[in-house]
Amino acid sequence: MTSNHTGHGHHDDSHQGLHHERGAGHGHGHGGTEPDWDVMAPLLERNAEISSAQYTEAARWIASLPTAPKVRRVLDVGSGPGVISCLLAEVFPEAEVVAVDGTPALLERTRARAQRLGLADRVTTLHATLPAGLPDLGEADLIWAGNALHHMGDQRAVLAGFAALLRPGGTVALVEGGLQPRQLPRDLGFGKPGLEARMEAVEAELFEEMRAELSDARREVEDWAALLGAAGLTPQGTRSFLLDLPAPLGDAAREQVIADFTRRRAGLGEHLRAEDTAVLDRLLDPEDPAGLHRRTDTFLLLARTLHLGRRA
Repeated sequence: MTSNHTGHGHHDDSHQGLHHERGAGHGHGHGGTEPDWDVMAPLLERNAEISSAQYTEAARWIASLPTAPKVRRVLDVGSGPGVISCLLAEVFPEAEVVAVDGTPALLERTRARAQRLGLADRVTTLHATLPAGLPDLGEADLIWAGNALHHMGDQRAVLAGFAALLRPGGTVALVEGGLQPRQLPRDLGFGKPGLEARMEAVEAELFEEMRAELSDARREVEDWAALLGAAGLTPQGTRSFLLDLPAPLGDAAREQVIADFTRRRAGLGEHLRAEDTAVLDRLLDPEDPAGLHRRTDTFLLLARTLHLGRRA
């Protein structure tokens, strides 16, 4: 699934924006357009790298559970450029990790990363369009779906498909929900206070439009434990993992925030009031002392939530 939709505020690293949080291949893009992967792929990669401590902690939590299976094969559904795929290979050193995505350019980056990290013998790639390609993914002990499920029209059916791929004792790990990023003070000193909250509200509306356009779209209460149970899995817990990078940001995080606001300015411009787009233009001006390039109060705070379900 591939999406450049600004989305539900999940603009920090994925599918709805810059999430690892990429899809596994239905080719969805806002207005039917395909993202420019030469531009998007490095942003996805850097964002996942900035969040690597979060993802490592989450993967280690899975590995430490008393009910954790012996993990020999992992499916990373919506793998994007493979940062999380390689991380999972490091946390589960006896496992083959299969990076599943619908964008060949991102799978190519995954292979290159695995080669650089000495993981090429255990990190492989699979080009697949979901949900149609689910049966071709093969069995797994762990299915990691990072902000991918919400790009599937019938999420309940896809979860059931995941459950059918699990070996006995296997686990589905869903990264869904959490708290959307905050990167700026509420009052910037110019413009109307609360810019990020207004942007997130618009993104939530666009996310609903994206969901409505999906094939077989079905509305679900976002009770992930209940949905895992409906798929025949036993819920194994939910935990949130915090990314807290205080001001002043380091260079990589600052560049990521600038890139994120640049992308959101392009995607939201027609949906925001003129006053807010003018504020965004100031924030993105490298020469403006109050812009993102020079501000000392820019930070990055978000939480990602992981939901686990186990096959008996």
